Amino acid sequence: MYIESNTFYAFMRCFQSKKKKNSSRSSVFCWFNYMFFMFQISKNSSKTWRSMDKLRKSLLLCTFFLEFASGFYLPGSFPHKYYVGDQLSVKVNSLTSIDTELPYGYYSLPFCKPLEGVKDSAENLGELLMGDRIENSPYRFKMHVNESELFLCQTNALSVDESKVLKERIDEMYQVNLNLDNLPAIRYMNKDGFFLRWTGYPVGIKVKDVYYVFNHLKFTVLVHKYEKTNTMPGVIGAGDGVELITTDDKSVIDTPAYMVVGFEVVPCSFQHNIDLLKNLKRYDKYTAPIKCEPATVAGVIQEGKPLVYSYEVNFVESDIKWPSRWDAYLKMEGAKVHWFSILNSMMVITFLAGIVLIIFLRTIRRDLARYEELDKEAQAQINEELSGWKLVVGDVFRVPENSELLSMMVADGCRILGMAVVTILFAALGFMSPASRGTLITGMLLFYMFLGIIAGYVAVWLMKTLNAGNTNGWLLISWRVSCFGPGIAFLILTVLNFLLWGSHSTGAIPFTTYIILLLLWFCISMPLTLIGGFIATKAPHLEYPCRSNQIPREIPSNRFPTWVLVIGAGTLPFGTLFIELFFIMSSIWLGRVYYVFGFLLVVLILLVVVCAEVSLVLTYMHLCMEDWRWWWKSFFASGSVAIYIFFYSVNYLVFDLKSLSGPVSAMLYLGYSLLMALAVMLATGAIGFLTSFFFVHRLFSSVKID
Repeated sequence: MYIESNTFYAFMRCFQSKKKKNSSRSSVFCWFNYMFFMFQISKNSSKTWRSMDKLRKSLLLCTFFLEFASGFYLPGSFPHKYYVGDQLSVKVNSLTSIDTELPYGYYSLPFCKPLEGVKDSAENLGELLMGDRIENSPYRFKMHVNESELFLCQTNALSVDESKVLKERIDEMYQVNLNLDNLPAIRYMNKDGFFLRWTGYPVGIKVKDVYYVFNHLKFTVLVHKYEKTNTMPGVIGAGDGVELITTDDKSVIDTPAYMVVGFEVVPCSFQHNIDLLKNLKRYDKYTAPIKCEPATVAGVIQEGKPLVYSYEVNFVESDIKWPSRWDAYLKMEGAKVHWFSILNSMMVITFLAGIVLIIFLRTIRRDLARYEELDKEAQAQINEELSGWKLVVGDVFRVPENSELLSMMVADGCRILGMAVVTILFAALGFMSPASRGTLITGMLLFYMFLGIIAGYVAVWLMKTLNAGNTNGWLLISWRVSCFGPGIAFLILTVLNFLLWGSHSTGAIPFTTYIILLLLWFCISMPLTLIGGFIATKAPHLEYPCRSNQIPREIPSNRFPTWVLVIGAGTLPFGTLFIELFFIMSSIWLGRVYYVFGFLLVVLILLVVVCAEVSLVLTYMHLCMEDWRWWWKSFFASGSVAIYIFFYSVNYLVFDLKSLSGPVSAMLYLGYSLLMALAVMLATGAIGFLTSFFFVHRLFSSVKID
């Protein structure tokens, strides 16, 4: 019996991959080939064979894409199994504090260093921008081997500067951040009947003007037994014969394997006996018992005396499954608050939708119906008696002031909005989980760069429409758009980076990263923006339904400035997102993990709807007041939400970040808040402007006035 060779090869290759790792993709691929082999062995009908062959090729094509796609694992998204005795390496991250918001390198303090030297781990662009510096550490564990009272190292005698810096870090409440198998070390504490948890542990503590260092760490590693799937028997065929062989390796089956599902730390301050350390080497057992009691401190920091570090590790088998190991970090708190935020936004949308409905069904339709029933003579006679938006028909499409700037702001706002939608969507689907450090920032940056094609298209198309189809200067406007948004962000980040450089913080962007950002800007974003602008020159523009008069119409005076309405309109979009904004700010500045991207996606959709409705209503009100200068006002009607976001950031700084110390920290906070507010202004302003633009075009397209 002949067995098709390529299917046989695919099956054997699949079987080998299943021996190496367990994956759902491999299971689908293997089981299909296995069933097809069995069919080949027992086939009796050529017709059935042909239909089965077509089905096989279709399914193989699908499994090929599954094979290809699952080759790209997200960091932290696939399990590592360790056998008993395998070495586990702990990594260290930057020291962080909610008091200063200035991260510092772990080895900037007198801690023990690895024997092989300090080595940086591979970091993505997002981690570098966030100030993460992941390095190896001297802490070593053996899987499922409990060890206690392990001597780590004795530092040199503390100098005056080292002692001073160490005490400053304790005063500023800096936390040490450790990682094991991509899990941050977590610390639990019972205080006043509340069960508290933090990631990391403090450098030390100050008690009655005396500084103590936490120099003994008690680690608890939660492990879950690796659950193996049954291995499918292999089939080897040649010519007319097939041989069924078993591939079960009993030595592998009998060896238990474990996965890390939790990493806890308890810091202690212990006074070691220097005399007992003379003959000890690293990882030797300290000869005296070490009692790790968090309530007592003994390791005093003194100038001219060394620090001694030790640790212990205990492995505990847990029922926590590997997919659920991040639940301890992502305890969802305030779910009712998120739902309240969405309900509040829905009420605002319903209120605005009612106003829009009244405008369309009662006012506009009634006016248009009356107008269309009149003949030309009656229309000419009633022209003198018209009032409201119909009087500005000859000025409503007059080119606004600073039209190029308006086009650039709308274009970059569309790019920022697209970046936000795509990033939040991917994050909601789990592609940018907290386990994948830095991927959220990296994704935002790359999406922003690649969406430059949208910015170029919108800017040139809008200028083409404003200039009645004239495309002269499209290259210049495309180039300006490519420099507008990235240039503002780059300027703000550069100023803030000088502050971080002056503070010797790891939050400062390295020079090589600056070069990478510039290459992304000039080699990806700018060419794509120019391509988008070129495509827009070939696209049809929107023709105005009526011509503009040569002499602008005089705008009647109002009792109060119309810009008051524009600025006040921003309160409605702000009411849609301010609750979610609190959680985002807490995640950024208080070290909390934000992961409810599903809620954030819903809030973003509601925000888009509210901005569109607010701008539409405000534009109609201005037209009814015979104010034809609606262009910029429609942009800032929804974009003014940025003012309230920045004021809220200042309020958050004063009342929620009371412990934030130092002018550098405050300037960093306000600088990043300003950058966030500008991005929101451009995105929401673009929504409002485009909604009003198409609304006005549709409205005056229905008026039969020359």
